[in-house]
Amino acid sequence: MIQYALKCNSGHSFDSWFQSAEAFDKLASAGMVSCVVCGSTRVEKAIMTPRVRPARQAVQVADKTDVNSVDEATVKPDVESALTELRRKVEENSDYVGKAFASEARKMHLGDAPERAIYGEAKPEEAKALIEDGVPIAPLPFVPTRKTN
Repeated sequence: MIQYALKCNSGHSFDSWFQSAEAFDKLASAGMVSCVVCGSTRVEKAIMTPRVRPARQAVQVADKTDVNSVDEATVKPDVESALTELRRKVEENSDYVGKAFASEARKMHLGDAPERAIYGEAKPEEAKALIEDGVPIAPLPFVPTRKTN
């Protein structure tokens, strides 16, 4: 697994994990990597600093005057609350179609079904086929709550 700092064409920065560098390249070229803030699929790797663990004997001294340092405890709740709000809006304003997502999205794109906001689940090959056929889809940054009814 590898973590990348990413940046969209609107300037939003975020992190994401990938199986490998090749996996990131493949997903990004298929338009399956999207910004967690605006949903843009024009995402690229940002400059990032490596995480290096200090030696066992090393003592870290934090420079409290560094204006570039970010308090992760402050940022994390903001990201979590934004994702929670996004999930709430998606679930309130869309129809959950479950594993039939790919077929429903294709039907709407072809005009065989009325247009509406939907969300659900698709296998990677189904999502790639939709993208290749010009069907506008975007991955959600959360796993949908499965509904049984």
